[in-house]
Amino acid sequence: MEQIFIVMLIALGVLAIIDLTVGVSNDAVNFLNSALGSKAVTFRTIMIVASLGILVGALFSGGMMEIARSGIFVPSMFSFNDVMVIFLAVMITDVLLLDVFNSMGLPTSTTVSIVFELLGSAVCLAVIKIMANNDSWSVLPNYINTEKATEIVVSILLSVILSFTLGTLVQYISRLIFTFQVEQKLKYFGAIFGGVAITAITFFILVKGLKGASFITKETSIWIGNNQLIIIGLSLVFWTIFSQFLMSIFKLNILRVIIVIGTFALALAFAGNDLVNFIGVPIAAYQSFGFFMESGQSPDTYMMAKLAEENVVAPFYFLAIAGIVMVYTLWTSKKAKNVIETEMSLARQDTGGTAEKFSPNILSKVIVRGMVLIGMVVDYFLPKSLQLKMDKRFEIPKKPKNKAPKDEPAFDMVRASVNLIVASILISIGTSMKLPLSTTYVTFMVAMGTSFADRAWDRDSAVYRVAGVFNVIGGWFVTAIVAFIASFVIAYVLKIGEIYALVGMLILVGILLYRSNKSYIKKSKEKEDKDAKLDNVDIQTIQGVASESSSQIATVITKANELFTVVIDGVALQDITNLKKSKKQLKKLEKEVDDLRGNVYFFIKNLDETSVEASKFYVLTLGYLQDMIKAINFIAQNSYTHVDNNHKKLKFNQIRDLKLIDKKLQILFDKIVILFTEEKFSQIDEILSEKEDLIATVDKLIQKQIIRIRTTETSPKNSKLYFSILFETDELIKSTIGLLELFKDFDIDVKRKSFIRMS
Repeated sequence: MEQIFIVMLIALGVLAIIDLTVGVSNDAVNFLNSALGSKAVTFRTIMIVASLGILVGALFSGGMMEIARSGIFVPSMFSFNDVMVIFLAVMITDVLLLDVFNSMGLPTSTTVSIVFELLGSAVCLAVIKIMANNDSWSVLPNYINTEKATEIVVSILLSVILSFTLGTLVQYISRLIFTFQVEQKLKYFGAIFGGVAITAITFFILVKGLKGASFITKETSIWIGNNQLIIIGLSLVFWTIFSQFLMSIFKLNILRVIIVIGTFALALAFAGNDLVNFIGVPIAAYQSFGFFMESGQSPDTYMMAKLAEENVVAPFYFLAIAGIVMVYTLWTSKKAKNVIETEMSLARQDTGGTAEKFSPNILSKVIVRGMVLIGMVVDYFLPKSLQLKMDKRFEIPKKPKNKAPKDEPAFDMVRASVNLIVASILISIGTSMKLPLSTTYVTFMVAMGTSFADRAWDRDSAVYRVAGVFNVIGGWFVTAIVAFIASFVIAYVLKIGEIYALVGMLILVGILLYRSNKSYIKKSKEKEDKDAKLDNVDIQTIQGVASESSSQIATVITKANELFTVVIDGVALQDITNLKKSKKQLKKLEKEVDDLRGNVYFFIKNLDETSVEASKFYVLTLGYLQDMIKAINFIAQNSYTHVDNNHKKLKFNQIRDLKLIDKKLQILFDKIVILFTEEKFSQIDEILSEKEDLIATVDKLIQKQIIRIRTTETSPKNSKLYFSILFETDELIKSTIGLLELFKDFDIDVKRKSFIRMS
């Protein structure tokens, strides 16, 4: 009998390691965002500091483990067999759920997931026991620690509101003090700001955190609790003097020091607070097995009341191993970067030369419109002199023109410091009160509050940023619902199927994780290829414009050529599946070119003085590319609608004529792709000589269809589709020819000016 439970413990150990890796991938954004976004120090330094914070924080986690043991369910109501089923269901659900969110690039709450997974599996086992014993449903609350569970949920929800509010308030005050001319103000306020910031961080993290550490004596904790004001006062004096010393003697920017210490502190708080989410359940299972073995009773009769004992401490070596696994994951996880990108895009001070990550929705539009109206009312009542004075504090200095937007920090070091200070304090208070506050909720909402206060959400970006915030928050609610339901179902399957169900579940987890990673690698490669081919922000010279335009033309025409053929074949074969796929691919391609058009502002700003004339050429090039894609997109949409509505097939002669056009376009596009890939612009005239034949062919086919209508054609729907394909093909050819002529004129002009300069 014991062998089965040993297998369960091994399975839980493996799941714990996997959970640590997927959990850190999701939560890395919490403590890396501010340092990475501000670029205060090098990436390597940030990673080393965060790694040390995680290792130290892991050792502070001893006092949090009772959340997994008895924080959600009442152990005395469940047998050893029951709690093992609960713990297995929780870990299986957690691994799968977090991996899904990581793959989507959305930060979710590991705390919320673990709480609702414990709740779902415990309720499932409670329901089974009630039904087996024919008890009244009124006894269900006896199985669940409703008071503690309610306290945890309420504290998490309150932390969302509190984090956003405090982040907004502290950042607004900080910006009024420092403005965006930070270097000038640091001379006067830097030491005080550094003293307050470092005092707050060290007290709440290192002092409050020590009270929960597994190796601190009770007497030490009592002494710390009785002397808090003295510790705060002495720390404030010491750190203020120390900050001034660093600024005066070593000429250090105190904000960099705060960010480094804050990153360490937030990583420490993350590990100290969230480690329970990853290993609390396996440790509880390990301790439960020890109690069971000591009892000598049957696993179905031995009740787990001992799990609720306060003096059960997590083994030190488990915490150390967990810390090492978390550090390793931090350095190696690619999915962590995907999650970090989401929060960075919502918090950055400007669009940074990139498209917004989220699309606006009705709610975001209503909120932004409402805030604009409120702003107009406030402006009406505030004196103009005061408005001008306050606006001046938020003026952003001009950036160096020769610096690419992607190399610019997402936000400055003042905001990064406030993010770290406020988040560290809130999380540490929760840890000291043994409430597993969601570090994701706290850090995300603090970051959103500070970006809001910093006027990062202007009229051009607000609707996208607000939509993004609601998308992420909506994901949190989904986390809770899915975690509860999935854990409930998995617990039921494990209870009914026993060891066979466990083996099946573990195999399923392996398959799903493998498929998820394979899919993520594929998507990452596609994104890298797209960024490599359709990235224009770093272009600064005429030569760069010509080269980049050639690459983009070759990329778009290659895809357009393939999709045009797919659409024509789809119409001919009535292939609804391929027509639907081509529609999606064309939408994706259209969005890529639209993103480039959205970046035109940054492109023009980034050109050197001698290359500004290239701006018009580049804008027109993108216009022609967009016209080409729209023409094919219109053909694809009409063709899909025709086939989807089960209208009559095109006649053989019509299909043959369309394939003739398709073949000629393939030849043309293949030549154009070679021309632009190899940059053989001298061949443009040769290709342009074929334009008359193409246009004449389309005109001839239009005339043939008119004759068919007068004689043999009986389907108005067929005629409508056929004409729309021919008309849009004509537009496609004319846009392509216009693009070639534009590039020819530009190339001649560049060579002429180059010759004049050399002369």
